Amino acid sequence: MTTNVVIAGGSGLVGRQAAQLLAIGGLDVQLVSRRTSEPLHPAIREHVGAARDWPAIVASIKPEIAISCLGTTIRKAGSQAAFRAIDHDLVLAFAKASYQAGARHFITVSSVGTMPASSSFYLRTKAEMEQGLGDTGFQRLDIMRPSLLTGGHRADKRPGEALGILLSPVMDMLMMGGMRKFASTPSVK
Repeated sequence: MTTNVVIAGGSGLVGRQAAQLLAIGGLDVQLVSRRTSEPLHPAIREHVGAARDWPAIVASIKPEIAISCLGTTIRKAGSQAAFRAIDHDLVLAFAKASYQAGARHFITVSSVGTMPASSSFYLRTKAEMEQGLGDTGFQRLDIMRPSLLTGGHRADKRPGEALGILLSPVMDMLMMGGMRKFASTPSVK
């Protein structure tokens, strides 16, 4: 029997790579998306609809595992409220829909440095999302906290991120001891 996986956020760098790797590994991978993604592995099925339609879509999939790779930037979202609507509210709504559809394992991508008392709105929002996931009832909850993601193809241009990626080989060498967790995280090419 094939494991049934649903992924939200499959159009981004992490979601796209996770979907492709899982499909190559023989899992039944289905995406829920707000817009059509780039061409993916032929075995991946994509369900496109408004976020309000996702609970019904996820219910029809009946996933065993749900993965959220949802995320944006405040700049791309346009405001802190719009950022929170995606990186907090939409992640929690997807988790709830997945749990109600039968998923017992949930995986999400957060960020290194996440803390509830952070002065950074971005990191505070991620921490609140993580706390909300803790109340969902999943048998297993995995939270990935990558640092700056290097490698892979990005659809949008982010000058600050591009500079960080360029400098990351040198900066990574300076990350020792407890600072090592802040070194860049390579993605699949």
